[in-house]
Amino acid sequence: MEFITETYKELKRMNVRQFLGQALQLGEFGRTDKRGRGLRPGWLIVTSALMIWKSLMLVTGSESPVVVVLSGSMEPGFYRGDILFLNMGKAPIRTGEVVVFNLDGRDIPIVHRVIKVHERRNGTHIDVLTKVRSDWRGDNNFGDDRALYNKGQDWLHQHHIMGRAVGFLPKVGMVTIIMNDYPYLKYALIGVLGLLVLTNKDA
Repeated sequence: MEFITETYKELKRMNVRQFLGQALQLGEFGRTDKRGRGLRPGWLIVTSALMIWKSLMLVTGSESPVVVVLSGSMEPGFYRGDILFLNMGKAPIRTGEVVVFNLDGRDIPIVHRVIKVHERRNGTHIDVLTKVRSDWRGDNNFGDDRALYNKGQDWLHQHHIMGRAVGFLPKVGMVTIIMNDYPYLKYALIGVLGLLVLTNKDA
Protein backbone atom coordinates (compact mmCIF):
# COMPACT_ATOMS: atom_id res chain seq x y z
CA MET A 1 0.00 0.00 0.00
CA GLU A 2 2.90 2.33 0.76
CA PHE A 3 4.26 1.81 -2.77
CA ILE A 4 0.94 2.96 -4.30
CA THR A 5 0.83 6.04 -2.04
CA GLU A 6 4.42 7.00 -2.89
CA THR A 7 3.80 6.51 -6.61
CA TYR A 8 0.65 8.63 -6.46
CA LYS A 9 2.51 11.42 -4.63
CA GLU A 10 5.34 11.32 -7.16
CA LEU A 11 2.92 11.58 -10.08
CA LYS A 12 1.04 14.42 -8.38
CA ARG A 13 4.27 16.42 -7.92
CA MET A 14 5.03 16.28 -11.65
CA ASN A 15 3.84 18.99 -13.98
CA VAL A 16 2.67 18.10 -17.51
CA ARG A 17 6.09 18.77 -19.03
CA GLN A 18 7.88 16.47 -16.54
CA PHE A 19 5.28 13.75 -17.05
CA LEU A 20 5.63 13.91 -20.85
CA GLY A 21 9.42 13.94 -20.52
CA GLN A 22 9.33 10.80 -18.40
CA ALA A 23 6.93 9.12 -20.84
CA LEU A 24 9.24 9.90 -23.76
CA GLN A 25 12.16 8.41 -21.85
CA LEU A 26 10.43 5.14 -21.00
CA GLY A 27 13.13 3.28 -22.86
CA GLU A 28 16.06 4.79 -20.96
CA PHE A 29 17.76 3.45 -17.86
CA GLY A 30 18.87 6.95 -16.86
CA ARG A 31 20.48 9.94 -18.44
CA THR A 32 24.02 9.36 -17.22
CA ASP A 33 26.07 6.88 -15.26
CA LYS A 34 28.46 7.76 -12.39
CA ARG A 35 31.09 9.06 -14.82
CA GLY A 36 28.59 11.28 -16.61
CA ARG A 37 28.39 9.12 -19.72
CA GLY A 38 25.03 8.56 -21.40
CA LEU A 39 23.50 5.16 -20.82
CA ARG A 40 22.11 3.01 -23.60
CA PRO A 41 18.41 3.39 -24.32
CA GLY A 42 16.12 0.48 -23.52
CA TRP A 43 15.20 0.05 -27.18
CA LEU A 44 18.61 -1.58 -27.57
CA ILE A 45 17.39 -4.33 -25.26
CA VAL A 46 14.35 -4.85 -27.48
CA THR A 47 16.39 -4.94 -30.68
CA SER A 48 18.97 -7.23 -29.07
CA ALA A 49 16.23 -9.64 -28.00
CA LEU A 50 14.81 -9.56 -31.53
CA MET A 51 18.25 -10.26 -33.03
CA ILE A 52 18.78 -13.20 -30.65
CA TRP A 53 15.34 -14.61 -31.58
CA LYS A 54 16.04 -14.26 -35.33
CA SER A 55 19.48 -15.86 -34.87
CA LEU A 56 17.87 -18.80 -33.05
CA MET A 57 15.43 -19.15 -35.95
CA LEU A 58 18.34 -19.36 -38.40
CA VAL A 59 20.34 -21.82 -36.30
CA THR A 60 17.44 -24.15 -35.48
CA GLY A 61 15.60 -23.88 -38.80
CA SER A 62 12.37 -23.39 -36.84
CA GLU A 63 10.02 -20.43 -37.15
CA SER A 64 9.47 -20.64 -33.40
CA PRO A 65 12.51 -22.13 -31.61
CA VAL A 66 10.85 -21.97 -28.17
CA VAL A 67 7.23 -22.90 -27.34
CA VAL A 68 5.18 -23.41 -24.18
CA VAL A 69 3.15 -26.60 -23.66
CA LEU A 70 -0.43 -25.36 -23.21
CA SER A 71 -2.29 -28.60 -22.42
CA GLY A 72 -1.81 -31.83 -20.51
CA SER A 73 -2.07 -34.11 -23.56
CA MET A 74 1.61 -35.13 -23.42
CA GLU A 75 1.76 -35.97 -19.69
CA PRO A 76 3.80 -37.36 -18.06
CA GLY A 77 6.43 -36.68 -20.76
CA PHE A 78 5.72 -32.95 -20.84
CA TYR A 79 3.45 -31.04 -18.49
CA ARG A 80 1.42 -27.89 -18.98
CA GLY A 81 3.77 -24.94 -18.60
CA ASP A 82 6.93 -26.72 -19.77
CA ILE A 83 9.05 -24.79 -22.27
CA LEU A 84 10.17 -26.83 -25.29
CA PHE A 85 13.23 -26.05 -27.40
CA LEU A 86 12.70 -26.89 -31.07
CA ASN A 87 15.08 -27.75 -33.87
CA MET A 88 13.96 -28.52 -37.40
CA GLY A 89 17.24 -29.87 -38.71
CA LYS A 90 17.73 -31.45 -42.13
CA ALA A 91 17.06 -35.04 -41.08
CA PRO A 92 13.55 -36.24 -41.93
CA ILE A 93 10.94 -36.59 -39.19
CA ARG A 94 10.80 -40.12 -37.79
CA THR A 95 8.26 -42.19 -35.85
CA GLY A 96 8.45 -41.64 -32.10
CA GLU A 97 9.72 -38.07 -32.26
CA VAL A 98 7.80 -35.30 -30.53
CA VAL A 99 6.98 -32.52 -32.98
CA VAL A 100 5.25 -29.15 -32.78
CA PHE A 101 2.91 -28.45 -35.66
CA ASN A 102 0.57 -25.71 -36.75
CA LEU A 103 -2.58 -26.34 -38.76
CA ASP A 104 -3.72 -24.02 -41.54
CA GLY A 105 -6.03 -21.31 -40.24
CA ARG A 106 -5.18 -21.91 -36.56
CA ASP A 107 -2.94 -19.80 -34.36
CA ILE A 108 -2.02 -22.17 -31.53
CA PRO A 109 0.68 -24.79 -32.18
CA ILE A 110 0.15 -28.39 -31.03
CA VAL A 111 2.75 -30.66 -29.39
CA HIS A 112 2.28 -34.38 -30.19
CA ARG A 113 4.25 -37.51 -31.01
CA VAL A 114 4.71 -38.88 -34.54
CA ILE A 115 3.26 -42.38 -34.95
CA LYS A 116 3.48 -42.88 -38.70
CA VAL A 117 5.54 -41.41 -41.53
CA HIS A 118 5.07 -41.82 -45.30
CA GLU A 119 8.07 -40.73 -47.33
CA ARG A 120 8.01 -40.40 -51.10
CA ARG A 121 10.61 -42.38 -53.02
CA ASN A 122 12.42 -39.29 -54.26
CA GLY A 123 12.66 -38.06 -50.65
CA THR A 124 11.28 -34.61 -51.46
CA HIS A 125 7.95 -35.02 -49.72
CA ILE A 126 6.95 -36.44 -46.37
CA ASP A 127 3.53 -37.16 -44.82
CA VAL A 128 3.32 -37.36 -41.03
CA LEU A 129 0.54 -38.67 -38.78
CA THR A 130 0.65 -37.64 -35.13
CA LYS A 131 -1.03 -39.33 -32.24
CA VAL A 132 -1.04 -39.27 -28.49
CA ARG A 133 -2.42 -42.24 -26.58
CA SER A 134 -2.10 -43.53 -23.06
CA ASP A 135 -0.09 -46.63 -23.94
CA TRP A 136 2.53 -44.75 -26.04
CA ARG A 137 5.36 -43.60 -23.74
CA GLY A 138 2.90 -42.16 -21.28
CA ASP A 139 1.19 -39.74 -23.68
CA ASN A 140 -2.21 -38.86 -22.34
CA ASN A 141 -4.76 -38.94 -25.24
CA PHE A 142 -6.40 -41.82 -27.08
CA GLY A 143 -6.58 -42.09 -30.85
CA ASP A 144 -4.70 -40.36 -33.63
CA ASP A 145 -4.94 -36.65 -34.38
CA ARG A 146 -7.01 -36.79 -37.56
CA ALA A 147 -9.95 -35.40 -35.58
CA LEU A 148 -7.80 -32.32 -34.84
CA TYR A 149 -6.71 -31.82 -38.44
CA ASN A 150 -8.68 -29.65 -40.84
CA LYS A 151 -11.62 -31.20 -42.70
CA GLY A 152 -10.41 -33.60 -45.39
CA GLN A 153 -6.83 -33.61 -44.06
CA ASP A 154 -5.42 -37.01 -43.11
CA TRP A 155 -1.73 -36.16 -42.85
CA LEU A 156 0.56 -33.35 -41.82
CA HIS A 157 2.99 -32.10 -44.44
CA GLN A 158 6.39 -30.49 -44.06
CA HIS A 159 5.01 -26.94 -43.99
CA HIS A 160 2.86 -27.80 -40.96
CA ILE A 161 5.84 -28.92 -38.83
CA MET A 162 7.44 -26.12 -36.78
CA GLY A 163 10.17 -28.32 -35.32
CA ARG A 164 11.02 -31.36 -33.22
CA ALA A 165 11.45 -31.10 -29.46
CA VAL A 166 15.12 -31.41 -28.49
CA GLY A 167 14.98 -30.17 -24.89
CA PHE A 168 12.71 -28.66 -22.26
CA LEU A 169 12.55 -26.60 -19.07
CA PRO A 170 9.86 -27.78 -16.65
CA LYS A 171 7.10 -25.35 -15.60
CA VAL A 172 8.98 -22.17 -16.59
CA GLY A 173 6.26 -21.29 -19.11
CA MET A 174 3.51 -21.11 -16.48
CA VAL A 175 4.02 -17.34 -16.38
CA THR A 176 2.93 -17.14 -20.03
CA ILE A 177 -0.10 -19.35 -19.39
CA ILE A 178 -1.17 -17.28 -16.37
CA MET A 179 -0.83 -14.06 -18.38
CA ASN A 180 -2.98 -15.54 -21.18
CA ASP A 181 -5.58 -16.99 -18.80
CA TYR A 182 -5.86 -13.73 -16.84
CA PRO A 183 -5.24 -10.85 -19.28
CA TYR A 184 -6.07 -8.24 -16.62
CA LEU A 185 -3.06 -9.45 -14.65
CA LYS A 186 -0.89 -8.85 -17.71
CA TYR A 187 -2.23 -5.31 -18.14
CA ALA A 188 -1.80 -4.61 -14.41
CA LEU A 189 1.83 -5.75 -14.55
CA ILE A 190 2.52 -3.57 -17.60
CA GLY A 191 0.85 -0.65 -15.81
CA VAL A 192 2.95 -1.12 -12.66
CA LEU A 193 6.15 -1.31 -14.71
CA GLY A 194 5.13 1.84 -16.59
CA LEU A 195 4.50 3.67 -13.31
CA LEU A 196 7.87 2.57 -11.97
CA VAL A 197 9.61 4.01 -15.02
CA LEU A 198 7.58 7.22 -14.92
CA THR A 199 8.35 7.83 -11.25
CA ASN A 200 12.01 6.85 -11.47
CA LYS A 201 13.92 9.83 -10.08
CA ASP A 202 17.10 8.92 -11.95
CA ALA A 203 15.44 9.17 -15.35
